[in-house]
Amino acid sequence: MATASEDSESTYEQFLDHVRRLHYIGDAGGVLNWDQQVMMPDAGTPARAKQTSAISTLHHDLLTDDALADWLDELDDADLDPEQEAVVREVRRDHERATKVPADLVERISEASSNALPVWKEAKAEDDFDAFADTLEELVELRREYAAAIDPDRDPYEVLFEEYEPYLGIDTAEDVLTELRDALVPLIDDIADSDVTLADPFEGTYDDETQHDLVETALDALGYDWDRGRLDTAPHPFSMGTQFDARVTTRFTPEDPLDALGSTIHEFGHATYTLGLPQEDYGTPLGDNRDLSVHESQSRFWENHVGRSRPFWDFFTETANDHLGTHATAQQFYEASNEVYDDNLIRVEADELTYHMHIIVRFEIERDLIRGDLDVADVPAVWNDKMEEYLGVRPDTDAEGCLQDIHWTNGSFGYFPTYTLGSVLAAQLDHHARQDIDGFDDHVRAGEFGPIHDWLTENVHQHGARYRTDDLVEEATGESFTAEHFLDYADEKYRALYDC
Repeated sequence: MATASEDSESTYEQFLDHVRRLHYIGDAGGVLNWDQQVMMPDAGTPARAKQTSAISTLHHDLLTDDALADWLDELDDADLDPEQEAVVREVRRDHERATKVPADLVERISEASSNALPVWKEAKAEDDFDAFADTLEELVELRREYAAAIDPDRDPYEVLFEEYEPYLGIDTAEDVLTELRDALVPLIDDIADSDVTLADPFEGTYDDETQHDLVETALDALGYDWDRGRLDTAPHPFSMGTQFDARVTTRFTPEDPLDALGSTIHEFGHATYTLGLPQEDYGTPLGDNRDLSVHESQSRFWENHVGRSRPFWDFFTETANDHLGTHATAQQFYEASNEVYDDNLIRVEADELTYHMHIIVRFEIERDLIRGDLDVADVPAVWNDKMEEYLGVRPDTDAEGCLQDIHWTNGSFGYFPTYTLGSVLAAQLDHHARQDIDGFDDHVRAGEFGPIHDWLTENVHQHGARYRTDDLVEEATGESFTAEHFLDYADEKYRALYDC
């Protein structure tokens, strides 16, 4: 006769086998999404919408399976180790949310999102918000329905935000956004009043092939594992994959090669996190990332605290000059990488400071859309008004305004705050990494990025989703999540650059 311990172990193994299949289906859907954005011919959309819908439905069916519910109930009373408890915690949370959402709603959301992509692309290309308005209205309504299914008595935007950051809380996001707005606006105003003009070493345009070679060389230098990745282009740069296959994309701006370089290093940060997850735990929460705030902290760490630093340009200047035919100094590249723009309209091209005003614009608009406090038809006007209020610029077209981002096309309402939360965490991780790694800047200056990879893997990557976000921050840094380090970093760096 099997003992209670043996029964629990058998239950856990059956449960884990089911969880792995669930993850594999989700990852297959990710590859289909990558293909649609990177490789698929435009005419493939109708079939791809059906394919992704079928994948989403199968994933939902596995997540809401009665057998999974039974295993979770049995494991409530089982004697589990901490890692097993973490796996059960994460799966239970996803299961409980998913069981409240009808399968047909999941299918409708998936199909609508897939169909929305080409509509958005054409609307953006034609600068025609009206062509996208009905699609956006449908996505908003579907996401309201989704939130109501999970918890009809709570703020629907809060419910959606928890899809991307389940543990820090919407109150934390709002507090951080307010704290940064209150601190950064005066700093940005002081910079605007400064007489300092930062260097611009670029003249003319730089073709895609030249820029591709440059960013590919940067990925080589940073330690991107080409055996487990690839570089492609996409209208909106992104990274996706697993610890066995984490791909990056970028895009090229002819007049500004630093835009592609920054975007590529940003996506490298996402990919190196994914590649750093434990391979032996693939298919379980222990081998999965800890949600989007942490994911974004890794991309912002590499993009801002490494790629925009003076030590990085001490290392990379000769390479950049060789590729671009420029004759810039390290200081000139450093200044060009950190210019604060007074006319930035595009979020992904924004500088490190004003970027967060872009996030606030999107956060306030999508929150009001989901709450029913803003009509879709009014989005362009409200967007333009907020851009003028927060950034002092007003878009001339919707293509450079409310149509510029892909996130709402995917139905990803609640996603945007994680960008700022990730930037804040990146600064906190940077502060502590510099305390732990002797000669941090000297390593960067020499192109020795191994110690940084090792520190991030030890303190963040290897844990997967074992810890809640707040607990992971405590584990990695020895302190609670705080915006203090980001604000100190930003103030010190930019007041020195602009002598203000």
